[in-house]
Parts: sequence; structure tokens; C-alpha cells
Amino acid sequence: MDVMDRIKEAIESNSVILFMKGTPEFPQCGFSSRSSQALAACGSEFAYVNVLADPDVRANLHRYADWPTFPQLYINGELIGGCDIIMELYESGELKKMVDAAN
Repeated sequence: MDVMDRIKEAIESNSVILFMKGTPEFPQCGFSSRSSQALAACGSEFAYVNVLADPDVRANLHRYADWPTFPQLYINGELIGGCDIIMELYESGELKKMVDAAN
């Protein structure tokens, strides 16, 4: 399967998915750590893809939605954004509403 098809399938198969460096249990960058902690604090499950473990995804994800950095959060197939946007949404309480609505 083509890498773009794999990315699309992962996004479409998970209502909430975070493309990050590392895992929620062992994040490999501060931005991924803060983003996964904010999602976890919302109290709902979320899927994740460790882009460091999949170089093809890491090299091509920016092409999928024209977003250059990691992490990238998708809810119901829509790109929400990266760490700054995730943290703003979390601090305002909107992230929990979005995650709850998706689950």
C-alpha cells in the first residue's frame, strides 16, 4: 500500500489520531509530549502513530494536509493542528469537547 493511502486509512479509521514523535508513554520531543498529555487529560482514548518508527510516514505526512511539523492531530478526519493549537484548545476546554464529540 502506498504511504499516502496508509496515512489516509489511519486518519479515516480513527476518530482521534495523533501523529507524533515517540509514543504517549515515551514521547521523543517536548511538543509531542505536551500534545499527548493534553489529549490524555481529556479522558478519552486516542490513536497515535510514531513517525520516528515509520520513516515513510514522517517523510510524507506534511504532503497529506500541507502541515510541516509534528505532532499533527486529526479529529474525524480533519487536521486540527500542531502542539500550539492543541494546547490552546486544551486550555480553553474546547479540545475535550471535540474529543468527546468524536468518541
